Order: sequence, then C-alpha cells, then structure tokens
Amino acid sequence: MSASPPLRELISNCALPANEVRILLALILEKHYQLPRSALLSRDDMSLNEQAFLEWERLVSRRVLGEPIAYILGKKGFHNIELEVGPGVLIPRPETELLVEIALTEIAKLNKRTRVLDLGTGSGAIALSIANAAPLASVTATDQSTEALAISKQNAQSLNLSDQVQFLLGSWYAALTEPSQFDVIVSNPPYIAHQDPHLTQGDLRFEPVSALTDYANGLSCLESIIAGTSEYLKSGGLIAVEHGFDQSEAVMELMKGAGLIDVQAHLDLAGHCRVVSGRKRL
Repeated sequence: MSASPPLRELISNCALPANEVRILLALILEKHYQLPRSALLSRDDMSLNEQAFLEWERLVSRRVLGEPIAYILGKKGFHNIELEVGPGVLIPRPETELLVEIALTEIAKLNKRTRVLDLGTGSGAIALSIANAAPLASVTATDQSTEALAISKQNAQSLNLSDQVQFLLGSWYAALTEPSQFDVIVSNPPYIAHQDPHLTQGDLRFEPVSALTDYANGLSCLESIIAGTSEYLKSGGLIAVEHGFDQSEAVMELMKGAGLIDVQAHLDLAGHCRVVSGRKRL
C-alpha cells in the first residue's frame, strides 16, 4: 500500500468533525511516531505509513459507528486526573465534578481525617478525584461490577492512590465488610428510567446499561442510597447524590422523608439542577 495522503488532507477529507479527527490523529502520531499533538500543525505535510494508516481507518470506522471517543482512546480526563475507561464503566462527565467539589468543600470544613464513601464508583472518578485533592480523606468505594472494580483499582494504582482508597465489591452498602459510619457519602447512581429514549441514543448506546438505569422509574437506587444514611452516615454528616435533570424535587423529598436536614439543590455550570445534598441531624 502506498503512503497515506498528508495529514492536512486526512483532516479536511474525513467525515468526522475536525476536533474529533485531530484527537484520533494525535493518538496515531503518539503511538506510531512518538510525536506530540502539535505535529498536526508543524508536520501537516507528513504521510502515515501503512500500519499507522490502517489503524487510522479502523479508529475512524469505530467513531463513525458511534463508539464514544473516550472508549476509543481508552482514557478520559476528569477533575485534574486522567482515568482509564472502557465499555465496562460509565464515561465520567464534566457535570459530575460538581459532586466532587461539594464533597471537597465539606472535607475542607471538617479539617480532619475524613471518612468518605463513594457508592457505585465505576471507573473510580469520584473517589479518586476526592482522594487526589484531599490527602486527609480516607475513601471507601463500592461497585457491584467486578469489571468496574478492576478498572478503578488500576486507576488508583496509576495515580498512586491505592493506599488512600479501598475498593469493595457489592451493591451499595451491602459491599461494606463491617459496620461503618462515614462523614461524607457521595454517589452518581443509575437514575435514567428504563423507558427513557436517551438510552438508545449517542454515547449511551455503548455504555453499561446497569450504570445508567435502575430498570425502573429512575429513583429506586437513589431511594436505597438515601435510606441507608440512617445507618451509615455519621451524625452531622453530609450526603450528596447526582440525579437526572427533572428529579431534583423528588430527590429532595426523599432526603426530607429520610429525616435529613439542610437539604439543598445544586446547579451545574449549565444552570441545571444536578446534585442534591442533605445532612444528618446531630
């Protein structure tokens, strides 16, 4: 096979959006030539060799079929850390960083060794972001998926956070191996209703269904997590959960019904209600 067209032609002629083309080409340049992304400009007359061009065509085909960029790259940036991701875990979203910030604000107020519980950790995005930013936090992270825990443990190891974060296999609080109470509980659980058409659209088509929907009305996992605060949240402790765009009032009522106080809705950067927090009475 002859050499590929120059990089500038690959970019201009590709069916994908230009920003996605550059991301995928940067991956090829790094892997096959050990070149930085800036080479897309400084060496735009460069052609790919046969092996690199074949891989480029495979990457483009995967993206054309809708596979998320994060899965193709095998990584995703989140709250100042980079995480390994794959089809076994939800892709971390920027809006979930709000949950991390709420937890970090609480940890800073406590100004002591803080016990944090992350329920349904997936890639470990929330747990590891908290641990990375708060050395005084001792984090326990649970997930019912062995595949997700394998990825989250690998991420902890890559970030040198294995000593600060404990990973446990099991569904929500059932994963805890001994009676425990926590200063902060956080969770981004499945909250999409099982009949929501979004499950068959965009990136969601490729992500694990069990990380997206509770196979019910979207509130059952949130209800279980909030109910568990009576046993697992310390007096005065904080719980914060992410929810769907139209669920804030329902989640606030669940927290009030569980006896939590100081129940608040928090807006993400787009101005949408994204997280609800509450506190256990002293």
